[in-house]
Parts: sequence; C-alpha cells; structure tokens
Amino acid sequence: MGLLTNRVERNEIKAGDHIYTYRAVFAYSHHGIFVGGSKVVHFNRVEASASSDVAEEISDLSSSCPTFPDCGFKLPNSGVVLSCLDCFLRNGSLYIFEYGVSPSVFLTKVRGGTCTTAVSDPPEMVIHRAMYLLQNGFGNYDVFQNNCEDFALYCKTGLVTVDRLGVGSSGQASSVVGAPLAALLSSPLKFLIPSPVGIATVTAGMYCMSRYATDIGVRSDVVKVAVEELAVKLGSRSSNEIVEHEAYNRGTAS
Repeated sequence: MGLLTNRVERNEIKAGDHIYTYRAVFAYSHHGIFVGGSKVVHFNRVEASASSDVAEEISDLSSSCPTFPDCGFKLPNSGVVLSCLDCFLRNGSLYIFEYGVSPSVFLTKVRGGTCTTAVSDPPEMVIHRAMYLLQNGFGNYDVFQNNCEDFALYCKTGLVTVDRLGVGSSGQASSVVGAPLAALLSSPLKFLIPSPVGIATVTAGMYCMSRYATDIGVRSDVVKVAVEELAVKLGSRSSNEIVEHEAYNRGTAS
C-alpha cells in the first residue's frame, strides 16, 4: 500500500480487515468486513426506492452464487449481508482500509474513505461485531449518516457519532460534502490570490482539512457502544437516542 492506492492482493488480507472496492468506474466505493473463509459482511440499502446503483447492488446479491450456498444471506428487512469475496468485488479490484494512520498521511490521501486516524480493535472483536450485526441488523441505510463505510468503521472501532443530524463517520460522505464546501469557502480568496494555481492550492488545503475534521479518529462527538446494546436498541429507538444515552452515561461516570 502507498500514498496513491490501498490496492492489495487476496492473499494479503486477513480476517477482521476492513476492505472495499470501487463501483461505477470509481464513482463510489463499497465497504465491508472480511471475516475469513472468502466471506465478507457488508451493509446495503433495502428500500424499494433505492437508487439505480444500489438497486443493482441488491439485485446482484440476491442472485444465486455458484460457489457458496450461503452467499447473499441476510435477515428480512435487514441491509447487513454475508457475501463471498467474488460477489462482493463483482470483478473489481480489492483495497484495504487503513487504521491508525498519522495526520500527515491522512492529509496526503487525495480521496476520502480510504483511511482513518482511529485505531482498530482486535480482529476477533471486529468479526464478532460484524457477525452479530448480520443476525441483528444495523438500522436504516442512509447515504450520509449510516452507510456501508459507517458499518465497517463501527465494526472496526465500536465508535458511533453522537450527532446523527450531520455527516456520519464515513470519509467518503465527508468528501462529498467537503469538496463543494472548500470551493465555496475559498471563492472569496480569488480577489486576494490572483493566481489560479494559488486558488487551487488553497481549495485543496481546505478540502483536506474538512476531511480531517470529520475523521472519526479526531472527532469529539463519538462514543463507544457495545454491539449487543446497539443491536437491541436499534429495534426500539433511533440510533441518535442510543448514542445520546451513551454520551450521558459517560458524562455522569466521569
């Protein structure tokens, strides 16, 4: 792995790794947790009104796999799916998400959704969370607040953002928001910096800093939630209520 790509070969990944692949000619990436045995647990939207790309994702997962009979297993009305690695990749390349990177390395990554400064929990805990959520669900899919990358990040760290009204922990989602925001904030500077190169440099810097500010490893609005509690309460309360409850408990305990 390097600064430009996190691409790896299949024999380089191990159980508990957060992996991803690109869809629609690199338009977006799809994330999951490799649990060993050529199997991946990942999160998709289940609503009938899903976008064409997501609908295609669901359709492919529901088709029969010639290699693994349990490929595509999921509970009714749940977006958490068990797939074989081949069906997850859909002929795409394999990439590994990096954890515990330094701020300098994070800022050099041009594209969001490839790494985080947060540290991963042990592989056995990661796999336990993924398999537990396969049996209990991960709530409703939301492209900005609760997507496949959020699922994988939670499995790896156990962290959930308190403020679900904004962008979730997904670096991919924060990039979508951060790019136009950086362009907007830097536009008044064109009167002070006449050079197009200078404007581009400032915009790129703001974009990188906006991504860094929303990284789950540096945010202050995250709490650690046990997967058993998360899964149980997702069925009776909103995820926002759950994390607010955890934040309150942490505040009273300190």
